[in-house]
Amino acid sequence: MKKLFIALLLSTSLFAGVYTKQDRIKDMQIMAKAMSQIETGFFYNNNDIIQDGALTLSDTIKRVKPPLEEAEEKDPLARYMNQKIEFTNKIVRSIDKKTETIITRFAKGDVQASVQAYTKIMKQCIKCHHEIRQW
Repeated sequence: MKKLFIALLLSTSLFAGVYTKQDRIKDMQIMAKAMSQIETGFFYNNNDIIQDGALTLSDTIKRVKPPLEEAEEKDPLARYMNQKIEFTNKIVRSIDKKTETIITRFAKGDVQASVQAYTKIMKQCIKCHHEIRQW
């Protein structure tokens, strides 16, 4: 009985940790809506809308993982040349940091700095889609 329980627990944990293409698509859609919500908050000068969008973006970006084929690459030279894992993690950290900037600066009344942080997030999104997704 104990062995069966351990085997079941182990197999469940293996399948729970896989980040699929469908998960990535869903997260990208959530992030697009969050970016739109932040922009709407700027237009209406509404801190609550901006904060909700920025928090959603921050929570979602933390779930984004590098492409599975890159994470499972066995050849060290190929991993070194692609750098997709490091690249993805760097962009995730940058976007998360900029969402904090949007929240704090807008709350202090510095709308221009908030919009600049939003623009930098957009640049990071485009950079990732250009480099990793080959747009």
